[in-house]
Amino acid sequence: MTSIDATSQSSRRPAIVILDFGSQYSELIARRVRETEVFSLVLGYTTTAEELRQLAPRGLILSGGPNSVYEEGAPVCDPEIWELGIPVLGVCYGMQLMVQQLGGSVVAAGRAEYGKAPLHVDDPIGLLTNVENGSTMWMSHGDSVERLPDGFGRLAHTDNTPEAVIAHQERRLYGVQFHPEVVHSSCGMAMIRNFVYHICGCEADWTTATFIDEALAEVREQVGDKRVLLALSGGVDSSTLAFLLHRAIGDRLTCMFIDQGFMRKGEPEFLVEFFDKRFHINVEYINARERFISKLAGVTDPEEKRKLIGTEFIRVFEEESKRLGPFDFLAQGTLYPDVIESAGTNIDPKTGERVAVKIKSHHNVGGLPKDLQFKLVEPLRRLFKDEVRKVGRSLGLPAEIVGRQPFPGPGLAIRILGEVTSEKLNILRDADLVVREEIRAAGLYDQIWQAFAVLLPVRSVGVMGDKRTYAFPVVLRCVSSEDGMTADWSRLPYDLMEKISNRIVNEVKGVNRVVMDITSKPPGTIEWE
Repeated sequence: MTSIDATSQSSRRPAIVILDFGSQYSELIARRVRETEVFSLVLGYTTTAEELRQLAPRGLILSGGPNSVYEEGAPVCDPEIWELGIPVLGVCYGMQLMVQQLGGSVVAAGRAEYGKAPLHVDDPIGLLTNVENGSTMWMSHGDSVERLPDGFGRLAHTDNTPEAVIAHQERRLYGVQFHPEVVHSSCGMAMIRNFVYHICGCEADWTTATFIDEALAEVREQVGDKRVLLALSGGVDSSTLAFLLHRAIGDRLTCMFIDQGFMRKGEPEFLVEFFDKRFHINVEYINARERFISKLAGVTDPEEKRKLIGTEFIRVFEEESKRLGPFDFLAQGTLYPDVIESAGTNIDPKTGERVAVKIKSHHNVGGLPKDLQFKLVEPLRRLFKDEVRKVGRSLGLPAEIVGRQPFPGPGLAIRILGEVTSEKLNILRDADLVVREEIRAAGLYDQIWQAFAVLLPVRSVGVMGDKRTYAFPVVLRCVSSEDGMTADWSRLPYDLMEKISNRIVNEVKGVNRVVMDITSKPPGTIEWE
């Protein structure tokens, strides 16, 4: 749980801090800790022992990472961390760094180990309490511990890794040469609970109810008696935020729904009816379709699209707020994965910014202009999508909204590769509607993270009614995920894929071919742009 500015950072101190060494699973570790109802925070590996001392966590987890600890320039933590007197759990690279910094040695493994491996428990105490012998663990390493530091002992091994779990029991230092946080590790959560509760002595006090209480208090403190303008898109994030802010500040919240022309079919009308008429949350509808599509004329680069859309959003807000305002604050439904994927390549441990390569800019974090006229209110930026859904349900958000699949802020504009035109938008709206209708009819909507169509900037030859066609192909993209950080392509039944394909080709003018994207994340992203 990190933040970009101090106003969005919780005043709650983290019980568990995760130091990130570049692992793709660092946020997943934080999420698993939160599943034990304990507050966690991800910080950069450059965080000093003194900064940690000021945060006063109950425990520390060192993440995995892509480097070898013996490489020149490999990331290392402040060696004073080992003298803080708090429990530490090293995961993969984190374990190897612990070994190296405390006097042991790490070398390239004679045989690398990737994927599932049975864990042979040698000492079922402490970290391995209630961990079954032979449990499956997820390995991903090419290095191994050659010599343990003084005072350390082995708790478990695998067929290829002699030191799979190690510990210095007196100092409460532990290391695992696998990833307990991934779902493939059958007893991984048992280890995390053991570390969090039994070793660190944490209490379960980070729940949906506590988050809501703290978020309401933080919003009221930040906003005071001022008015807030919310960028309402109708997705789970902004809808949950609308309910949260309405509870916090009541009529001082104004929701502005800007129809930029990139929404799914029928959504603008539905959203205004839902919020304004059904729940009496003030929604101002702004039709800006022509304005947005003219901005994207001739634009093909996805980053430029996102930034243009993000900038235009803010400009419209600024202009309309003069009519409706004044407003001092702009609220956004930014989530943790948005912040992570839009991160730079460094972390300031004082603010909690993460070390990560920027994957893509999100319109609500990466596309904001430098001369922004509002102060930002982003109380959801510490949460993953599944956590937001829980908050939404607790706030009384109906299932028809809280159960909606994620939809990108730039909308269909980033599901049309290449230049965005009115013709392509109409084609994609119709194709996307078919996909959603058939996924729902098959009873799979709630089981799939996202199901949508993508329009490619090429044409292919086809034949319809004995006539040659030269039309667009549509990509069917359906993925399964827990939090959007990683995803796998959904194995749809063949008859369902056939039905979707037949309907799109027969009902959507301008399309003569349907293909399916079977790429996971990583290496791909869920969206195509």
